[in-house]
Amino acid sequence: MNDFNAQVIADFKQHGGKPGGYFKNAPVLLLYTTGAKSGAERLSPLMYLQQDDDGPIYVFASYGGAPKDPAWFHNLVAHPDAEIEIGDGTSIERIPVRARVLEGDERDSIYAEQARRFPQFAEYEQKTTREVIPVVALTRR
Repeated sequence: MNDFNAQVIADFKQHGGKPGGYFKNAPVLLLYTTGAKSGAERLSPLMYLQQDDDGPIYVFASYGGAPKDPAWFHNLVAHPDAEIEIGDGTSIERIPVRARVLEGDERDSIYAEQARRFPQFAEYEQKTTREVIPVVALTRR
């Protein structure tokens, strides 16, 4: 894990799920995946979108617009059962989830909403050489 992610995770845990710095005022969760090859637990801080309290939570494999998908995405494809932590600023809840990769219009509309709320996501999409940046729906299991 790189130093930036380690700092975000520490800040997330210290502030009840509401990190500051680059992610101040942004919805952030911690995603626990199982390594596709190693089988080891992996932890990634990610921005997310949730349109209603009972609906899925969406995460975006933007990787800052890099030309390849992030490792956590490959882990979810290999092992779609995962866990997330979400906090409200005072407490953090750990939730078991199942991942589903979105496609077509469903993927496009969710990504467009995230880019509307956080314009850096539009920049990532313009920057990448990938055909699309994957969007993953996480639902409680």
